[in-house]
Amino acid sequence: ANVCVPVDSFLSDLIKAELIKQLPILAEAAQCIRAEGLKTALLSTSFCLPTGESSLPLDREHFDVMIESPLGGLCQPDPGIYSLCLERLGVQPQESIFLDSSSQNIKAAAQLGMKTVKVDDPEVALKELETYLGFPLQGFVPYTRSVRPGMEIPPDRLQKYLENVLGVQARGPPVLRQFGHGPSARTYCVQFGDHLLVLKKEPSARLCPSESAIGREYRVLKALSEAGVPVPTVLALCEDKSTLGTPFYLMEHCAGCVYRDVSLPTLQPGQRRALYAAMSQVLSMIHSVDPRAAKLEDLREHGNYIQQQVEAWTKQYRAMETRVIPAMERLIQWLPLHFPESQKTRVVHGDFRMDNLIFHPDRPEVLAVLGWKHSTLGDPISDLANNCMAYFLPPHFNALRGLRKCDLGSLGIPTAEEYSQIYWAHMGVESPENWNFYLAFAFFRLAATLQGLYKHSLTGEAAGGESSPEDAEFVADLAWEFAIKEGFRVFGSLPTKKPLARGYSTWA
Repeated sequence: ANVCVPVDSFLSDLIKAELIKQLPILAEAAQCIRAEGLKTALLSTSFCLPTGESSLPLDREHFDVMIESPLGGLCQPDPGIYSLCLERLGVQPQESIFLDSSSQNIKAAAQLGMKTVKVDDPEVALKELETYLGFPLQGFVPYTRSVRPGMEIPPDRLQKYLENVLGVQARGPPVLRQFGHGPSARTYCVQFGDHLLVLKKEPSARLCPSESAIGREYRVLKALSEAGVPVPTVLALCEDKSTLGTPFYLMEHCAGCVYRDVSLPTLQPGQRRALYAAMSQVLSMIHSVDPRAAKLEDLREHGNYIQQQVEAWTKQYRAMETRVIPAMERLIQWLPLHFPESQKTRVVHGDFRMDNLIFHPDRPEVLAVLGWKHSTLGDPISDLANNCMAYFLPPHFNALRGLRKCDLGSLGIPTAEEYSQIYWAHMGVESPENWNFYLAFAFFRLAATLQGLYKHSLTGEAAGGESSPEDAEFVADLAWEFAIKEGFRVFGSLPTKKPLARGYSTWA
């Protein structure tokens, strides 16, 4: 009736209600793909609403590249828009797979050299995509990937074990994914019926000759849980090798946030400071556990913990040595001459750092401490020193991201001194005078580890990380810097003696 009717809200409601709805199976597939280290891109056809808002405000979380066409006059099926997408992904056409429901778009992408999958039925299309990729596109759990070749677990034997332990009958076999902590760490996420579990399995005897490693770790976790330390809840231990080939234990899955970058770039300054305080607090909780009360007093043979560690890591370093690192030679001579005279004995984690913690997603609370492979009885200060190494490493260091030269004040992150003082306050003790010794020891141990990783990479053996020949030398130099600081402290604390008086002159 010649009346202008605004359609902004109508268009917005219509489009947002249905057109931008992402199918859960496709979103999960994108997550599974990115978990393998592959990139994903989304090409969408959209237009701007009168408000200036995009008609397809899609979730960008699952994609490395998003291109909304028409863009600069380009739109599908123009080959130029596919070339632009490939350029932004940094791949060649033959390295890509293109999925679309439009036959016209599929034809254009194929002519460019891209492998294509026609999407008539999303489930059927994803099955076809799985055959190209070689890994499943369902069952995604954060921080996991598909099980690596050669690390598979027989699903029938695992199902039989789970049915017996859990007392349930599931409709299908367990679905397994693997946590990405390195080839030698056989830690799996197990979805079995309504249960979401974590299974940690001992590697083959060649890589891990100790028969009791998994049983020992299970025992530590059980004792610490009973003592009130936030650790994963363990459910069962199986040391019968006939079940899955090597011993393993089962625990409940703990959902939360794991931060790989110690600068916490996605958080606000106040949140960062609160998380660092929570990390310090949970370390003090571990060190406050009485080993005798927790029935862990026999966890390690009696003796000087630091001495035993230095001897063990020196032996390992010599076995993995590929060239002379001057700083390591000096440290091997220096460390035994400066062992702490007195050491407390507590449960030590052995690898305490931020990415071994699961944080609550909404508040500064540690839900669980992971990575207990190196746990033992020892000097708790060594754990704190290990935790503080990140302060002295560069942000893009291969082995461990650090905070060196970062503006901690603007980030809201406490300095190394402030952080350690938070820990000492929790423990109710003063900072030790020989703190630099512990830092020298921590970096010495890291240098030996990195040298081992590098040697394994040369021989093609499995190793839990990457390292270059320069990494070990860089860390060894850091260790020696702290050794020098400790040497100056000791020298400066020596009492001055009055020179001997004599009653004659040497002048002629």
